Amino acid sequence: MRWILGILTVALIVVHQDFWNWETAYPLAYGFLPVGLWYQVLFCIAASILMALFVFALWPKHLEDAHPETEAARKSEGQSGH
Repeated sequence: MRWILGILTVALIVVHQDFWNWETAYPLAYGFLPVGLWYQVLFCIAASILMALFVFALWPKHLEDAHPETEAARKSEGQSGH
C-alpha cells in the first residue's frame, strides 16, 4: 500500500504542474470560474482524498491501543521508584 500511495503522491505532484492551463483564460467553468481556479479546486479535493488515504492506510495502530489510564499509571510508578 505504501508504494501505491507513493506513486499516487508523485502523480499528484506532476499533475499539479498544469502547464496546459497556464495561458487559458477561457472557457469559464460554470460561466464565472476561470479554468485554472477550477483546476485548483479539483486538485485540492484530490489532495484531501490522498491525505485521508494516508491516514486510513498508514496510521500506526499501536497508538490507538494505548490507554491514557495505563500511561498515567506507568508514569506514576516510574516517579515513585526514584
